[in-house]
Amino acid sequence: MGELRLEELSAKTIVAANNLTLLPGQEHFVTPPSYAIADAYINPATTWPRVVLDGEEVVGFVRGNFDPDNPQEEFRSCIWRVTVAGNMQGSGIGRFAVWALADEARSRGFSRLTALWEPGEDGPEEFFLHTGFSVVGETQYGESIGALEL
Repeated sequence: MGELRLEELSAKTIVAANNLTLLPGQEHFVTPPSYAIADAYINPATTWPRVVLDGEEVVGFVRGNFDPDNPQEEFRSCIWRVTVAGNMQGSGIGRFAVWALADEARSRGFSRLTALWEPGEDGPEEFFLHTGFSVVGETQYGESIGALEL
């Protein structure tokens, strides 16, 4: 693995992000990047979508949301999506993406980054916990609310 970097979306990287392949069993935990990419253009004032590149190869996608006026605290500074190519999982790409998003949140004056995830086998909970998040609550739909103090 070369040096990882984030890049804003482009016509080339959008296609690559949308074609990221997950590990078997993970697909029902993740909304396809195309949904997050489309939403980025619907809410450009609050959204922060980026691809993760290893050299010139798109190996991940992360989308944050920064909305300091949101009435729900968990949506003020949060991760909406983090996706890493299945064959690259476990190599630090997801952690890199989350920490880059955390740096962006910190630069915008936030002291906490949140994430929501559906609990379950093959789900992202272990990833978030190993990345430094703590479970701080649950949504009305049974999703875990995690927080990373910045």
